[in-house]
This record gives sequence, structure tokens and C-alpha cells, in this order.
Amino acid sequence: MDVSSRVLSELASREAALDAQIEAARTQAQQAVDAAEAQAAGILRDAEAQVKAMQAEHEQKLSAEMLSIRDTARTQAQSDAAQTRARAEGKLAQAVDTIMRAVLP
Repeated sequence: MDVSSRVLSELASREAALDAQIEAARTQAQQAVDAAEAQAAGILRDAEAQVKAMQAEHEQKLSAEMLSIRDTARTQAQSDAAQTRARAEGKLAQAVDTIMRAVLP
């Protein structure tokens, strides 16, 4: 019985050591998972901040482009209006001249 007791005691001791190792491995694995989750959350926050910055930059570029297009359109419209006005004035002068020739002998 003495040998059996020692064997059982040794087995129990080894089992306890293995249980402790398993628990330490679980704890270490959980810490690794927690660290990975924290790192992933940080990466996600950085990515979201980068997306917001890119969106803001895009909106600024879009706004600047819209202003440029509006300015170009305004300039073109003013130019077209001036040309139309000049043509109208020229035609008015021609009409007055034609009327004067028709009326005056």
C-alpha cells in the first residue's frame, strides 16, 4: 500500500501541476486575446479617424471645385451677356439706320 499511496500521491501532484499549467496557459491566452482586442480597437479608431479626415479633405476639394465651376460659369455667363448686349446694340443701330433711310428721303 505504501507504494500505491506514493504513486497516487505523485499522480495527484502531477495532476495539480498540470491543472496549474493549464490555468496559467488560459490566463496567458486570455491576456493575449485582450491585448489583441485592444490593438484591434486602436486600429479601428485610427482607421475611423483617417476616414473622417479623408472625407473632410474630399468635401473641401469638392467645395473648392464647385466654387471654381460657379466662378467659371459666372464669368462665361457675363461674357455671353456682354456679347449678346453688344450684338443687340449693333442690331439696334442697324435698325435705327434702316428706319432713318426708309423714313428720310
